[in-house]
Amino acid sequence: MSVLAAESLWVRRGDAALLRGVSLTLGTTESVALIGPNGAGKSTLLKALAGIEPPTSGKVRLADRDLATVPLATRARAIGFLPQHFEPHWDLSVEQLLRLGAQRGGQLAGDALEKAAAAFELSTLQRRRWSTLSGGERARALLATVLVVEPPVLLADEPAASLDIRHRLAVIQALAARGRKSLSVVVVHDLDLAFANFERVVLMSRGEIVADEPAPRLLADRRLDEAFGVQFARLETEQGYVLRPRPG
Repeated sequence: MSVLAAESLWVRRGDAALLRGVSLTLGTTESVALIGPNGAGKSTLLKALAGIEPPTSGKVRLADRDLATVPLATRARAIGFLPQHFEPHWDLSVEQLLRLGAQRGGQLAGDALEKAAAAFELSTLQRRRWSTLSGGERARALLATVLVVEPPVLLADEPAASLDIRHRLAVIQALAARGRKSLSVVVVHDLDLAFANFERVVLMSRGEIVADEPAPRLLADRRLDEAFGVQFARLETEQGYVLRPRPG
């Protein structure tokens, strides 16, 4: 059963086509990594799926409804969107951000806020203002704000990019694990993390989906090399295979 689907999406800006007839069906419980080189259309697709980037043509469906007709409040409860870059209009505290996130889903329970703060190691930061947080602290605060309502759909655009190694691993693993009970679609820059943690990997290039496979199958697919313009060596380790570009 699909919870979110793109149907022949085109997104144009001037003469440039950022998405070219993209179709994608996403189930109610899946962990999906979205990968591809810079400019492939990953962020544009994620914004279109969230209803933030209206398509030039085609449509997005949430369950059996055209997303464009779904009221904003309903959409906000159903879809959690984590942008690549975020800057609040006001210099809010971490606690205030969490409360705003909870209100989005009609929740105000203190235990939900405490659970989200603890999950992302924010308990000692709740009175800190956004302007005083490091890049990694901001990323964790934003994650907690989006996930405090546990939306059935999560769309996250490179959520671990500014995190240190420990937090990066923890965040990617947690988002992938959400796929056991809901839909988690994550733009992942680190290919090794994508293939090691997500069940399904969608590869984009030049505004199109060029491959959509279970992670182990796509790992061995030469379309991966073609999309990134390099020859990858597939190296087997105790943790599984890793990709390394071949020199020259």
